[in-house]
Amino acid sequence: MKVPFNKPPICGGEIENIRTAISSGPLQGGGKFMGVCESLISGFCAGRPSLLTNSCTASLEMAAMLCDIKPGDEIIVPTYTFVSTVSAFVLRGAKPVFCDIRADTLNIDETKIEELITPKTRAIVPVHYAGVACEMDTIMDIAKRHNLLVVEDAAQGFFAFYKDKPLGSIGDLGSLSFHGTKNVVCGEGGALIVNMETAPNRNVSATDRANFIREKGTNRIHFLKGKIDKYTWVDLGSSYIPSELSAAFLAAQLPHTEELTRKRVEAWNFYKEALAPLEKKGLIKTGCIPDSCRTNGHIFYIITESEKRTKELADFLAKREISSNSHYVPLHTCPMAKQLGCPDVKLPVAEFSAKAMLRLPIHSYISKDELEYVCESVEAGLK
Repeated sequence: MKVPFNKPPICGGEIENIRTAISSGPLQGGGKFMGVCESLISGFCAGRPSLLTNSCTASLEMAAMLCDIKPGDEIIVPTYTFVSTVSAFVLRGAKPVFCDIRADTLNIDETKIEELITPKTRAIVPVHYAGVACEMDTIMDIAKRHNLLVVEDAAQGFFAFYKDKPLGSIGDLGSLSFHGTKNVVCGEGGALIVNMETAPNRNVSATDRANFIREKGTNRIHFLKGKIDKYTWVDLGSSYIPSELSAAFLAAQLPHTEELTRKRVEAWNFYKEALAPLEKKGLIKTGCIPDSCRTNGHIFYIITESEKRTKELADFLAKREISSNSHYVPLHTCPMAKQLGCPDVKLPVAEFSAKAMLRLPIHSYISKDELEYVCESVEAGLK
């Protein structure tokens, strides 16, 4: 049996929406389907203002600008994350300060954040790994006491929750992803969730400034709303707006968010239960979902006793035509971190987890037969 790692969801209305977009008007950003998407995303994110973007990376770059990050500022980030989490702020001149992760969730270790704060610290950027929330109450309390901003990297966290709060709606800003590998997709796409009222160091609403940034630094949003008769250059910005074709595709997927998530969570739960005997024997460790969290089932991973053991298992699964993957290289160990002058630190949980972790196939269409085959193969590979 051949088991692919991922299958992007297709919900049935994508082609019809794209036909409508092509026949009804301009294909650049700002059309009908973008409005539909933003309304739906806002509804999923506690009614917060939502700005659709051409990627989650773009939304993080917008967040860095909206936070008014300047050269010399520091941001505290987990080392175990995708490069966009950090590069968005480095592009504004910030220096990343890397934090280790928790062994149970692979999220930033909130108990280690405060010791990393300096007078230069400007923001904390927690990453909700695998669709499981970071310990946001603690993080928000630290941020409040030290007058710091919080930008949630919720790239993997769409329709996942912390204490019934949607991920991306808790910090000052939140970034979502609709990349082709995510639970709900449009190929390339993202969104910025704006939870602050006023833009830092600006006498303007945060949502207005986010719109200026997304539209190349212009006040086109005011032109489209009839507030001005022509728009002009008012701020820094870039081209972060998605085309109407991407928005049309996503608009067909978003109404199916609950169904797609439910199927993914069912697969996650199947793995958790079926692999429990191996975990009890100490052969693997699987991800933990704290009581305060509700996952979206984005990733299911196992951690073995060693890098060697994990590689052997991955090779064994490949021979059985099961696609599995490792994940991030901890950023503090990467060449760019050294180039930026980041200190040579040891972050042992991230370093070990990155080497010994293996992600198993999971998507909304994975069948019970496929899940059983993967679990049987994991058990056979560990004998």
